[in-house]
Amino acid sequence: MADPVTLDTRGSDFARLSRRIAEAGLLDRRPAYYAVRFCLAVAAYAGAWALFWWAGDSWLQLLVAAVLAVVFAQFGFLAHDLGHRQVFRTRRPGDIVGLVIGDLCIGLGWGWWNAKHNRHHANPNHDDHDPDVSPAVIVWSSDQAGRSRGLPRFVARWQAFLFFPLLTLEAWHLHVASFRALGNPELKRRWIELALLTAHFAVYFGVVFATLSPGRAVAFLLVHQGLFGLYLGSTFAPNHKGMPMFTKADKLDFLRKQVLTSRNVRGGPLRDVLFGQLNYQIEHHLFPNMPAPNLRHAQPIVRDYCASIGVDYLETGVLESYGQALRHLHDVGAPLRAAPASP
Repeated sequence: MADPVTLDTRGSDFARLSRRIAEAGLLDRRPAYYAVRFCLAVAAYAGAWALFWWAGDSWLQLLVAAVLAVVFAQFGFLAHDLGHRQVFRTRRPGDIVGLVIGDLCIGLGWGWWNAKHNRHHANPNHDDHDPDVSPAVIVWSSDQAGRSRGLPRFVARWQAFLFFPLLTLEAWHLHVASFRALGNPELKRRWIELALLTAHFAVYFGVVFATLSPGRAVAFLLVHQGLFGLYLGSTFAPNHKGMPMFTKADKLDFLRKQVLTSRNVRGGPLRDVLFGQLNYQIEHHLFPNMPAPNLRHAQPIVRDYCASIGVDYLETGVLESYGQALRHLHDVGAPLRAAPASP
């Protein structure tokens, strides 16, 4: 691996790359693309709920739940792009649409998630500062494993095998965290978010339990939310999991910090759609406000530039990316499997 601590070109490496990207017009807005994408997403959302109404009180609703899981995730990808100011030139319309899509349509707190995600972008895979690698249940580094206690320590022993099953709980975790964040008085528009989140779940649970028998309603909720969380987690996991972890002792310039902690996933147009184009994770982290459809055009520029300055650039297939992430989790838990159980 190229030495990430070399700082003799701090700033200038990224500045040169940024100029090439800007000259290629890849930071320009794509209003027509997003207009079409929003229309298709809204049509899919409305169509899925119309299918729910048509299916009535039947076990066909489990298929509808799977369809809605995909639609909810696609709305989540749109909210992600809005949070990075990829869609609108000004902040206000992006915030309004983000609140509607995030809080009202899929029940995820826009303000809380956006703030958390921005902290992740500032310090990806940083043991001290990246909230996405905080040791809540999964532990991501040997240091975290050594410090773990209780449930995280128990899970860490076999977390590579438990990772995907645990993702079925991710949507529920995000919903609960969205409400918990509203207790923070510094969160902007928290009363608006409370009203929108409450409206979402009042209508969501009301429609499901009014249409389905109790048993089918519970099954619908488990399948819908379980697959929603699994889908989101499966698209995010290849991005950074299993990539190098850093601490405050590591000194990295911006370009190396973003490239060395990120992984791209190869694929064609279908994979781009399924991953919300976040399979171009390196380019996204270097230029988070770049419109999503421009990321694939930026990739060859970024890849060639990294090669020219000796910075490792990792791109794999989707299965290989999962394998790398799971092997990392398994290796992190190895010392705990070898040690006797502790409280």
